[in-house]
Amino acid sequence: MSTNISLKHINKLAIPALISGVSEPILSITDTAIVGNMDFNATESLAAVGIVGAFISMLIWVLGQTRSAISSIMSQYVGANNLDKVKNLPAQAIFIITSLSILIILVTYPFAEQIFKLYNASNVILDYSVIYYKIRVFGFPFTLFTIAVFGTFRGLQNTYYPMIIAIVGAASNIILDIILVYGIDGVIPAMHIQGAAYASVIAQFIMATLSIYYLLKKTPITLRLSFPFNKEINRFIIMILNLFVRTLALNVTLYFATSFATGYGKNYIAAYTIAINLWFLGAFVIDGYASAGNILSGKLLGAKDYKSLILLSNKLIRYGVYLGVTMAIIGGVFYSSIGNIFTKDPEVLNQFENVFWIVLAMQPICAIAFIFDGMFKGLGKMKDLRNLLLLSTFLVFVPFLFWLDSLDLKLYAIFIALTFWIIARGFPLVIKFRKEFLPQSQNH
Repeated sequence: MSTNISLKHINKLAIPALISGVSEPILSITDTAIVGNMDFNATESLAAVGIVGAFISMLIWVLGQTRSAISSIMSQYVGANNLDKVKNLPAQAIFIITSLSILIILVTYPFAEQIFKLYNASNVILDYSVIYYKIRVFGFPFTLFTIAVFGTFRGLQNTYYPMIIAIVGAASNIILDIILVYGIDGVIPAMHIQGAAYASVIAQFIMATLSIYYLLKKTPITLRLSFPFNKEINRFIIMILNLFVRTLALNVTLYFATSFATGYGKNYIAAYTIAINLWFLGAFVIDGYASAGNILSGKLLGAKDYKSLILLSNKLIRYGVYLGVTMAIIGGVFYSSIGNIFTKDPEVLNQFENVFWIVLAMQPICAIAFIFDGMFKGLGKMKDLRNLLLLSTFLVFVPFLFWLDSLDLKLYAIFIALTFWIIARGFPLVIKFRKEFLPQSQNH
């Protein structure tokens, strides 16, 4: 079975994946923009959304790795023309991951205050963080369910339906945010930061419901749980565990970044919240092409088509860097107006504009790192990803952050350390990939 790796086919997978991927940071960015423009404790609320957003992102990234594991296994079986052998795997994977999400709620809900104190939150910011989290956490099982379904669609080489689900979810969140945060005179009272949390939970529920509908209607996959476990469940769990450790390392990076920014004061954490959410937005835009790499590399590996695998990597690097440069240019053109979308506080805007150029400069480098991240996930090489992220976090990011912080560089310290972290994550993957698959492509 030949696999099409033309630009047209890559875009057919990448553009819907890009749109669906962008919905994730849009949920956070919407909360950031709407909460940041409230007329009641806006800066403190913005800081709380940033702190809780960092923690929830950690939970989603740790447990949301089911998407990559399911996608990798399913796409390899599609490439080998053996899909029937893994039809019951998604339901089993979803059962495991949603059970874990409920456990997370039970463990974290009673200790929300202690958790956000670890992020240096205090006083009003701590109160708002606890209020916001104790509502938003109930959307967690819906989010993980949707992520697992998206992984199944990716394995089936389909990114169209996840895009539809994500568009509806993001649109719902924006509309609900405006209604619930600001209220409607005489109809719905303004709920401020609590309204933003409720809007997110309802949007996540809508996405989970649509995920069930499209998976059952548009694919041969069932959601009926059956036993015994599929023979690939062990490989799935090993992938998840490797990605789990990897994502913990990733979140050590986010924890230190958020904690340091909070420690610098409310204007700094508010500015960091805006900058890091825009960085996530850029990451998820590039992730469209990383998703295409994930989907196609798994299929090519299953088909043992190593020559096309090398060609695919070359094309994706080129497209990703073009996209990264384009985003950096767009950000540069609108440099002085982007911050105003999120806040009118001149002190926060000043701190944001001081470091936003670093976020923009990182985009082409991020493209290479994220695309090869996606390809290695598609190839099922989670152990390599785990080891590299542990090294880049603990031997690059953390030492650089503490050193630059000691020079009193504040937000500069955080974003410069993030840049070196991305470089350390990306380029070793390129070298390892070519070393392994270039000889195989010449032998086939």
